[in-house]
Amino acid sequence: MITMKDIVREGNSVLTQVAEEVELPPTAEEKETLEEMLQFLKNSQDEEIAEKYELRAGVGLAAPQIGISKRMIAVHFQDFDENEYSYGLFNPKIISHSVAETFLSGGEGCLSVDREVPGYVPRYQKVTIKATDLEGNEVKIKLRGYAAIVFQHEIDHLNGVMFYDRINKQDPFAVPENAKPCDQ
Repeated sequence: MITMKDIVREGNSVLTQVAEEVELPPTAEEKETLEEMLQFLKNSQDEEIAEKYELRAGVGLAAPQIGISKRMIAVHFQDFDENEYSYGLFNPKIISHSVAETFLSGGEGCLSVDREVPGYVPRYQKVTIKATDLEGNEVKIKLRGYAAIVFQHEIDHLNGVMFYDRINKQDPFAVPENAKPCDQ
């Protein structure tokens, strides 16, 4: 079971590396790791389990965050319209995106960052992701708003990019051009 002690914190070089593609089909070990990552997210959102194991609630986790430089992400959350997203994905990539951008007005957080980082993180308002799921199926997922933000945050981890790398250094709360807040 993955716990907070398994989560790599900022400053660790694995978080700034570009992760390697997973050779498909994935090994049994890679599949098991991805299933454990997804289970961590479910556990972190279960009040009793989270309290018992001192887990911080998370909606997404990328393999580099547990010290594995491979292109694997897990997400488990509901968006503002209560659509549920629960995926373990190998080699996810953004294959198309909108010109329009969005951001969370409360900013973003990260399981690998133990501090508040104020500022808006500009993201594409809509993205289409292509990946391979845990069952070995190639999937194409169209996302918008909050869901698009979560997936982009996790894919950034695979490219060695932290969310705060995207915040405007001169003016952290400058509204990005052609962006509107996602929180509606």
